[in-house]
Amino acid sequence: MRLQCDPRIPALVRVASTLLALSCLVSGFAAAESPATNLPHTIATIASTVPANGDINPYGIFVVPNTVGHLVKGNLLISNFNAASNQQGTGTTIMQISPGGTVSQFAQIDASALPGACTGGIGLTTALVALRGGWVIVGSLPTADGTAATAQAGCLLVLDPMGNVSETIYGTLINGPWDMAVLDHSTVSGGGTAALFVTNVLNGTVAAGGSVVNQGTVVRVDLTLSKSAPPFVEAMTVIGSGFAERTDPAALVIGPTGVALSPDGFSLYVADSLNNRIVAIPYPITRQTTAHTGITITKGGSLNDPLGLTVAPNGDILTANGDDGYMVQTTSDGLQVAKTLLDSSGDPPGSGALFGLVTVGQNVYYVDDATNTLNLFH
Repeated sequence: MRLQCDPRIPALVRVASTLLALSCLVSGFAAAESPATNLPHTIATIASTVPANGDINPYGIFVVPNTVGHLVKGNLLISNFNAASNQQGTGTTIMQISPGGTVSQFAQIDASALPGACTGGIGLTTALVALRGGWVIVGSLPTADGTAATAQAGCLLVLDPMGNVSETIYGTLINGPWDMAVLDHSTVSGGGTAALFVTNVLNGTVAAGGSVVNQGTVVRVDLTLSKSAPPFVEAMTVIGSGFAERTDPAALVIGPTGVALSPDGFSLYVADSLNNRIVAIPYPITRQTTAHTGITITKGGSLNDPLGLTVAPNGDILTANGDDGYMVQTTSDGLQVAKTLLDSSGDPPGSGALFGLVTVGQNVYYVDDATNTLNLFH
């Protein structure tokens, strides 16, 4: 089905986990009613995500909104979770890749030279955003040896447009930041405000030794921005709580992962991985209390450990399955309308391959942990 956009309404493209409203549906995403639908598509490998130091396991992905410093508008930033040793929670690099496949290293972060605290060191997660003024914010959930037993709280690292860490955001509410969305009200000159929506997966998980604990959180971090100084934290508010989480030998930790704002901003979608569902936290931008585990949008069906989550231009929710390599498309009212195989490697096929994904128009860019590549679904 193809619906025409009203040319009188300005269309803003929503990329990664950022809310940028879009006022009309675009073709390219299914409107079918069968959850078994496999969208007609092509998949292309754009580039390797492995830097010179050998970091692997790409997790976070975000589209650069504005050219400033070393950042180029439209390029994709990608964070690596593992060092070359393949130990989880030890990766230190953020790559920048153009849609045409030009690769550069945006940052390599030295845990011994940080301007503030980051409990445990560096292990860059899926929590990755870039603001219009050039600030890049990435989550760190570090380990000493790649095992959950040594996982520590980490922090949010704030980098300037040149790739230098300018500050850290840490504290009791930031505990294993796993994924992140942003509402960016900043200007290209660097001023304004922004709100981060951060999932946290280490509240009681290490102590539980593999047992499920219902202590995962979603925290809103409200920022005031300027060009001359790093973002200032105005407040941190727990807007979601009680999510299931546990440590895992293969995945390090499983808990609330992908987050994205609905086009109208009235809901924050969260991938509740262990419960195999997508939930909505109502009024995430203004609420001052927890919505606990939110309102279930969809559960089960084609979902199979949903991890990465983004919103398509038509408002549908796209999730990447951690256990079988499929991308699942769900309408905002909970109908699973399509699933598409993005990776069939591994045993079982597709397991452990997918994490972060973003939409740019009718394209979906996603990282593949199994091949350490950036790929394009079209």
